Amino acid sequence: MSGVIVDNVARASGTIAATPGGLDWSADVVTASTVTVEAGRGYFINTSSNACTVTLPSSAEAGDQIVIADYARSWATNAVTLDSNGLNFQGEDDTYIVDYDTVGQSLNIVYSDSTKGWLPVSDDAVADVPEPPLTQKAIFAYGTSGSGKVTMSNLVASNGVIASDVSGVGSVKTGGGGASYGGDKGILGFGEGASDWTAVTNLVNTSGVIAADTSAVSGASGRYCTACSIGADKAMFLYGYGWNGSANVDFPKANLVSNVGVVAADTTAAGTARRYPAATRYGGSDGSKAIVAYGAPSASVTNISNLIDGNGGVGSDVSGVGTSRANLAASPYGGDKAIFAYGHTSTNVGMSNKVSNEGVVATDVSVVGTARRDLYGAPYGGDKGVFAYGQTGSKLNVKNLVNNSGVIQADVTGVGTARAGVVASGYSTSA
Repeated sequence: MSGVIVDNVARASGTIAATPGGLDWSADVVTASTVTVEAGRGYFINTSSNACTVTLPSSAEAGDQIVIADYARSWATNAVTLDSNGLNFQGEDDTYIVDYDTVGQSLNIVYSDSTKGWLPVSDDAVADVPEPPLTQKAIFAYGTSGSGKVTMSNLVASNGVIASDVSGVGSVKTGGGGASYGGDKGILGFGEGASDWTAVTNLVNTSGVIAADTSAVSGASGRYCTACSIGADKAMFLYGYGWNGSANVDFPKANLVSNVGVVAADTTAAGTARRYPAATRYGGSDGSKAIVAYGAPSASVTNISNLIDGNGGVGSDVSGVGTSRANLAASPYGGDKAIFAYGHTSTNVGMSNKVSNEGVVATDVSVVGTARRDLYGAPYGGDKGVFAYGQTGSKLNVKNLVNNSGVIQADVTGVGTARAGVVASGYSTSA
């Protein structure tokens, strides 16, 4: 086939007209690169791994009907091509290419006659992607107090109230990362352990209970890194500073976290390797987009940002806006936006930078609250965020809530043991 037929007439309903006698839907999801279909049947086409050519019957009668549907919402990535197999399609012969490449699309075609051949009865794209419930609660854990590294944790309720200390489980750690995964759970890990770098992680269940240590997979490097949710139900740790076998260096490392909390071995991330950046999801509750920004490459602060896709692919450097700094924090807010706040230049700073639902970082805004570094941020209450702990030099037990418009609220003090280098994640979709 050659040439192009324009397609993709999108309507919001996504409904498919049934044949008078009904359709016999295939029980097997098509994942192959080719499939030959039969009249009177419906097919689920999954192009997550490859494009698919759908070969129509070589002979047909008036009223014959076939339906195909985008099983994995992947046709925009890998298109479906129809081969009309010697018959006409919308009045054109089979030298024409017929591609369908819209996310969530479904196609209902009926055979008319030898002149027009196969005709689309509907060519619909589902308007809305089902999204998981928004994260309602959060947890802060680990860090360094005035007496040294600790294992304690503090739960954050759906109204933003931080509970008193809970004796933690697992080994001490400070300066790592934390993020939600699986839609309603969390993972905390990496950083500096009792005496050296650690790649140990700890899972957080839907009740906010921290599990025992999970040793790192082979090849995973312990380091001062950050973490964020990616896709609908996964997470990743990325960048940082640690031991490469001969010296302490800035790492261009990434470790993906599956939807069951399994941490993958190190991979190399694009962009500038750096320590003490911050990262967060944005763009919607499905967490399909994320951004990592700021940090200190070679101990010199930067305002670089990198967008992250739903599979954990890190984009190239974008020259950032706002003040270059490190040791800051980030959180989503408003359902589809994000905010970076606080940090350290040559001094502690009290500023924030909002991120739009398209991943655009805005200029500096002065914020209320104590200027500080080595804090962490997490989502709570569905569409809000919280920054907590950190240090000015002295360890702090202060929090600042972020409302659903991205406004950072005044300090609230006395929330558990004062400490810095904490990690945090959201958890639970139940208020």
